[in-house]
Amino acid sequence: MSGLSEIISNVWEQGLFGIGITEIIISLLIFIAGAIARALFVGRVMKRLEKLTSNTESEIDDVLLESLRRPLGYIPITIAIYLIAVYLPLSGIAEIFATNLIKAMIAFTIFTALANSVPPIFQALTSSTVLTESMTKWLERAARVIIWIVGIGIIFDIFGIQIGPLVAGLGLFSVAVALGAQDFFKNLISGLLIIGENRFQPGDRIEVPGHLHGIVEDIGFRSTLIRMFDTAPMLVPNKDLSDVSVINHGNMIYRRISWTVNLTYSTTQEQLLKICNDITNFIESSDQFIENPNQESFARTEELGASSIDLRILCYSNPVGFTDFSKIKQNLIFEIIKIVRNNGSEFAYPSRSIYIENADALDPEMYLTDDLAEKINASSNPQQGED
Repeated sequence: MSGLSEIISNVWEQGLFGIGITEIIISLLIFIAGAIARALFVGRVMKRLEKLTSNTESEIDDVLLESLRRPLGYIPITIAIYLIAVYLPLSGIAEIFATNLIKAMIAFTIFTALANSVPPIFQALTSSTVLTESMTKWLERAARVIIWIVGIGIIFDIFGIQIGPLVAGLGLFSVAVALGAQDFFKNLISGLLIIGENRFQPGDRIEVPGHLHGIVEDIGFRSTLIRMFDTAPMLVPNKDLSDVSVINHGNMIYRRISWTVNLTYSTTQEQLLKICNDITNFIESSDQFIENPNQESFARTEELGASSIDLRILCYSNPVGFTDFSKIKQNLIFEIIKIVRNNGSEFAYPSRSIYIENADALDPEMYLTDDLAEKINASSNPQQGED
């Protein structure tokens, strides 16, 4: 039994890689204590900080604090790992690795905090500078990529990994990749041109005639996300939007109504003038329409058509949504119908006149039914008839 006791004592003292089981258990307890401290820190301290930031007028500090919640939670874990490294009897490679691990944890915490603080910072810049929303998103993404590249480079350097040869090797590799990624760089450059020229922004309604019509949701590095009116998303490569004519309805100043109304030829000149004046007065007096300083609104006789007298109606409204604009057009249609009929006129429809030069030579019974033949015989004269 004494031999077994010595074996157990030897195993307990030697443990794993020369670290006794007692030290391992204490190290686990320290790590658990760090995890508990992290939960308490995130739960209580963060709530107190949230109360302080909630008393301020600005919302930026609230968003910044929320973005730093996870990085600040790494601090107790880093401290626990540092205490474990100090407590354990490490030496040689193990001591160097533990020291580097602590440094890497500190660097990771710092750069995580920096990367997470980028969105609220750019959110503040958007509201206080001339930066557009899409430009802010691109700068935000680029800043986060740069922060993480620097952070990963520092972590590699901590562990003794040389960045120079790695970058040189990546440079040769990137040449081969670039040959197969030409479309990616075309889309990337096109996206920069779209943002730089401010062609459209997220939230704008854009249209490529004959191809797409929808709302821009996001302008990415490679493609633009457009939400179609059937709510289906469409990802369009940036180069396809850069090389075509895009109508940006989101930048419209007015919504235009340009109609042609057809009236019958029985409408007199006095009736036409009264109808045009009544429609113009309605447009000018209604609060649904606005004045365009570059083009006046009007209702005027425009053309003598093939089967109608054509009126041209032109007016403008605010750049409202589709539903509100349809209500405005409906109200105008109802008013036009009322004005036309109150003035004793009617709307025309396409018709065609038939001329019969020699009705006596036509035998209706050979080609026509009895009823239709009687009608033709009754009207067999050189006068014009409408069908």
